[in-house]
Amino acid sequence: MFWLLKSGRVAVRDKVGFYLSHCLWRGARNPSVFETYSFRWSNLHDKQLPLPVLPAPHVALVPGSSCSPHFSRQPRPSLSAMGGDLTDSKVTENGSPAPVESVPVKGISSDSGQTYSILREGEADILLHGNDVFYNKAQVVNRDISIAVIRAFVSKREQEHQAEVAKKLSRRKGASKTFGAPDSTVENSVSVEAQGDEANDVTESAEVKTITNASEEFVTENTPAKPIRVLEALAASGLRALRYAKEIEGLGSIVATDNDKVAVEACERNIKLNGPVVAAKVEAKHADARVYMLTHEKEFDVVDLDPYGSPSVFLDSAVQTIADGGLLLCTATDMAVLCGNNGEVCYSKYGSYPLRGKYCHEMALRILLACIESHANRYKRYIVPIVSLSIDFYVRVFVRVYTSANTIKATPSKLTHIYQCVGCDSYYFQPVGRITNKTNKNNSARYMPAIGPTILPECSQCKKHFSMGGPMWAAPIHDADWISTILNMATSMKAKYPAFDKLHSILTAVSEEILDVPLYVNLHNMSATLKCTPPSAAIFRSAVANAGYRISGSHANPLGLKTDAPMEVLWDIMRCWVKEHPVKAQATATPGSVILSKEPELQANFTKVNAALSKAQAKGVARFLPNPEEYWGPKPRAGRHITNKHMAALGPHVHQTQSGNVHIRQDQMTSSERRMVGE
Repeated sequence: MFWLLKSGRVAVRDKVGFYLSHCLWRGARNPSVFETYSFRWSNLHDKQLPLPVLPAPHVALVPGSSCSPHFSRQPRPSLSAMGGDLTDSKVTENGSPAPVESVPVKGISSDSGQTYSILREGEADILLHGNDVFYNKAQVVNRDISIAVIRAFVSKREQEHQAEVAKKLSRRKGASKTFGAPDSTVENSVSVEAQGDEANDVTESAEVKTITNASEEFVTENTPAKPIRVLEALAASGLRALRYAKEIEGLGSIVATDNDKVAVEACERNIKLNGPVVAAKVEAKHADARVYMLTHEKEFDVVDLDPYGSPSVFLDSAVQTIADGGLLLCTATDMAVLCGNNGEVCYSKYGSYPLRGKYCHEMALRILLACIESHANRYKRYIVPIVSLSIDFYVRVFVRVYTSANTIKATPSKLTHIYQCVGCDSYYFQPVGRITNKTNKNNSARYMPAIGPTILPECSQCKKHFSMGGPMWAAPIHDADWISTILNMATSMKAKYPAFDKLHSILTAVSEEILDVPLYVNLHNMSATLKCTPPSAAIFRSAVANAGYRISGSHANPLGLKTDAPMEVLWDIMRCWVKEHPVKAQATATPGSVILSKEPELQANFTKVNAALSKAQAKGVARFLPNPEEYWGPKPRAGRHITNKHMAALGPHVHQTQSGNVHIRQDQMTSSERRMVGE
C-alpha cells in the first residue's frame, strides 16, 4: 500500500483520505498534534503520506474559519458536565459552568468565538445568541399543548394499528377457509394420474393462499406499528423538534427544516448539545419548507407549521406531504388580518372575509380550518379537527388529514357564510351546501346547494342592515374524545409540562364548550347595546337553560357564551331583564331603543339552574389564567436589530451587552418566569 502511494498509482482524493485518517490517529493519541496539521490542498502532491490508521472514537471535527482546511480535536461536552441545571447558564471551554458574564462556548460553536446562553425548556436545551434565531418564551404554551396532542396521537395510532391488525387477521382466516385442502375421501377414490393432477391443484391453492398472505404483509398479533415520522417545517432554533424527540415516546424520526442558513446552523448546534439520543432522531435540513414538502409526498405522520405570521403559503404543500390519517398542527399569528382589521388581506390569504365581531377569535379559527379544508380538497383529501385553540395572540389548530373522493362531497355542508347586523351585532348563518335525506337511484345521499336567504334585508331586532362575511368552517372544531384523552394524559404527567397550569386551564374550558354551535355572543356587548347593567353570567345562562336551550362558555373569550338559542330568544331575555332593571330613556333612532320598543314574546325565567353553570367553576378549577409576566406577546422577527423599543417588549430581566448580545438576567426573574423556562 505504501509503495502504491509513493508510485502515484493512487488518486489524489484517496491520498487525502489516507492523510486525514493518519491525522486523526495521531491526534487521538496526542491532541497537540492537530495544531501542526494545517495544510493546503496544493501541497498534497508533494507529501509522502504514511500508512493510515482508522481514527479513534469520540472525536468531533469542526471546520476552521480559514479557506484552507484546518481540523482540531473538539470533544462535545456532556450536559452533566455543564453543571446540571442549564437554565440561562453559560458554558466555558472545558465544559464547566461559567460566571454570570458570558464567555465563548468552545467545542459546540465554530471558531468564530460567538457567545451563547443556554436556555432549558422542558427537557431540551438550546443555545441563544442575541436575536440571530427566533425564540419566544410565550410560545411555551404552544409547545406544551403540541406535545400533549402528539402524545395522544401516538396512543390513538397504536389503537388504530391494533384494530387494523385484527381486521387483517380475520380476513386471512376467511381466505384460509375459502382456499382449504381437498376432501380426503375424494383423494382415496381417484387414480394415480388423477392424484397427480389433484396434487397440482393443491399446489395452486397453496400459491393462492401465499399471495393472499403476502397482501396482508404477514401481519401477526405482535406486529409493531411503523415508526412515526415528524416534520417541523419552520424549525428556527429547533427547540420544538428537540422537545418532541426527548419528551414523546414512540416517535421514529424528526426532520427540522428552515430556509435560513443561520437557523439551520443553530439547530445543528442544539442537536449536538442535547446528546446522541437526540442526534439519532433529529435531522436539520437547509431547505425551503414548501419545496421540501412537495418533494416528500405522504411521507410524514405529523407535520408542524408554526410560521412567523400567516401559514397560508405553506398549506398547499403541507396537505400533500402528510400521510393518510396523519396529524397537521398549524399556527397563525396574523390575528389583525384574521379578526377583520384587514378583511381584504384575509380574503387574499385565506379565501374568506372576516367580520369585526366580538366572536372574532373563534371566527379566526374557523377561517383557518376552512382554508386548510379547501387546500386538502384539491387533492381528494379532507380534514377532521381534533382541537382548535385561540391562545393569547395566535390561533392553533390540530387536524387529521384523510383521503376520500366521496367524503369531500360533503365539504360545502360544513361551510357557512355569516350575516352580522351593523346595529345590534346579531348574527345569522347562511350555509353553502346541504345534504338531503332523499336518496338517488344509487341509494346514496344527495349533495345540494343550500336554501336561502335565511334572513330579511333588515335586522328584525333593530332594523339596521347586515354585513356579510365568510365562508368559514361551521362543523365542530373540537373532538370530545380527543379532548378528554389529552386532558387526562396531561394531568397524569403534569410535571413534564413547564406551562401545565395554562395548558390545563385552556383544555378545561374547551372541554365544556358546546361542540355543534359556531361562534358566541358577548353578554357585555348586548348590555352595552341596550345601555343597561348586564346580568351575571349565571343568571343569563340559567334563563337560557330555563327556556329549553343549551348554553356554555367559550375558551376564546371569558365573556363569550355559546348557545343554540336563536337571537330572538336572547334579545327577549334581555328585554325581560331591562323590565326588572329599568334604564334611562334613549334616542328613538338607536338600536337599543328600537329593540326595547318591542314586547318580548318569551317570558324569561331567571331562576338559577345548576346544570347551566360551569362545572369547572363550581369546583374552583381555573379556566382563564393571567399572563405570567408583562410583555407576554409577540417578539421581534429573527435577525432584526434589537432596539430600546424591542428591549422593553422583551421584559425588564433582559439586557443587551455592548457587543449586541441579548441575555436574560436570572436574578431579576420571578418564580413563575423561572418555571416557564424550565428551572
